[in-house]
Amino acid sequence: MASDISVDIRPDFNSFDHFLSMRYIATDRPWLKLYGIRVQPVPPFRSLSCKPDPALIHHCLPDELLLEIFTRMNPYTLGRAACVCRKWKYTARNPTLWRAACLKTWQRTGMEANYMMVRSLYDSSWRRMWLQRPRIRIDGLYVSRNTYIHTGVTEWQFKKTVNVVCYYRYLRLFPSGKFLYKISPDKVKDAVKCMHFRASKADCVFKGDYILSEDGQVEMALLYPGHRYTLVRMRLRLRGTTVGANNRLDVLKILTTGVNATELKNWTGSILELVEGWEEDETHDPDVPAVSHSRGLSPFVFVPFEEADTSVLNLPVEKMDYYVPG
Repeated sequence: MASDISVDIRPDFNSFDHFLSMRYIATDRPWLKLYGIRVQPVPPFRSLSCKPDPALIHHCLPDELLLEIFTRMNPYTLGRAACVCRKWKYTARNPTLWRAACLKTWQRTGMEANYMMVRSLYDSSWRRMWLQRPRIRIDGLYVSRNTYIHTGVTEWQFKKTVNVVCYYRYLRLFPSGKFLYKISPDKVKDAVKCMHFRASKADCVFKGDYILSEDGQVEMALLYPGHRYTLVRMRLRLRGTTVGANNRLDVLKILTTGVNATELKNWTGSILELVEGWEEDETHDPDVPAVSHSRGLSPFVFVPFEEADTSVLNLPVEKMDYYVPG
């Protein structure tokens, strides 16, 4: 009876190797972009143990291509990749990767000054320089959520209605020393869409200049256009909840003062250079006095662009009346 039964096995599936190749026909393979690119050979990875590495990806992916892929990652993705396995951890500590990140981040300092600083302050370790030196993050927004209680108007049988008002301060900083500033009740997921240099006047996004000192102090200045020019100066302190995070900006002082329109018309430098040497109570327009603000000084919390839609700062006042940053 068994000889009368015939099973039709297609020749396409007789080969196990062909079956394996069929599984990856529709798979996205980003390493195909590396074809035609000349990569430099790197020393082979030596494990601390004498046992061979059982991971299949380490047998299929040469060390040269792994290093080439890591060079195309930003430092934050590179740090996550270093947590995958021991081999990726040691590959991610290649000094060339962190040198490129540091020179790009502190490009305003100059290449020669960066080389002297890494030798004198960070024991010639570019990775240590990236973790310990204060730096502004440019892959997201710094958001300050502020709330206050406002007494409403007494109407009918209701007396002294209390309203909880919530508004945000948004900062987006760039390596060139420019920044964008916006005050709005809009949530983070809505405000992030207009925080760019092509924003319209209706978006109320203002441009300014900033400078970061080596001790983490940030000096900012921007100009509010209008019938009378108002100059806003902010002094912030950069810190991080973990080493190298740089995800908090503490507000030390916010000043508003007046500026002379004739002085602005003849000025060609940055706003920071204009106010350099000014006193805190100094104003150049008698109609706009200098004011030091004591409200709305909640610390800025960094929100990456990919987390703008899911950030806890999007919660309404009914669910989070007050937010305490770490």
